[in-house]
Amino acid sequence: MEIKNADLETVEQLAKLIGKQVQPGNVIFLVGDLGAGKTTMTKGIAKGLDINRMVKSPTYTIIREYEEGRIPLYHMDIYRIGKNTEDLYLDEYFEGNGVSIVEWGNLLGEDTKPVDYLIIYLEKKESNPTTRLVRLQAIGRYSKQLLEQIQVKWKEERSDE
Repeated sequence: MEIKNADLETVEQLAKLIGKQVQPGNVIFLVGDLGAGKTTMTKGIAKGLDINRMVKSPTYTIIREYEEGRIPLYHMDIYRIGKNTEDLYLDEYFEGNGVSIVEWGNLLGEDTKPVDYLIIYLEKKESNPTTRLVRLQAIGRYSKQLLEQIQVKWKEERSDE
């Protein structure tokens, strides 16, 4: 799935829709340069999960947990630690009862990545820095099902406008 010329409002709308579709055990990697909209995407997903608390980037805390929504949200930022994640026990989050969002998930070592995850690429457009290219890619059966649900719901929402 690809959305060209998405402004931050569109990114947040898509994210909210994703938040309504995710299930316990879903893992989402957010990939993009600094300022591409990874935290904006996470905030929207949190809204879709009915989390009303302010969502902040976990750059220095590495993991923030939000338990009060429809299902728990585990928000991670591994930019500063990269592949050195053994002490974080990420698999316990990935296999837990919530949804895990990993900013910079592409930096995880292959032995740390789950077998099933959704990747959301966010790319600022050089021609217009207020818009993004947003691409979603599913790795694994459950994430493929999730991506199909997202695509159907996104088309439905767009046809209502």
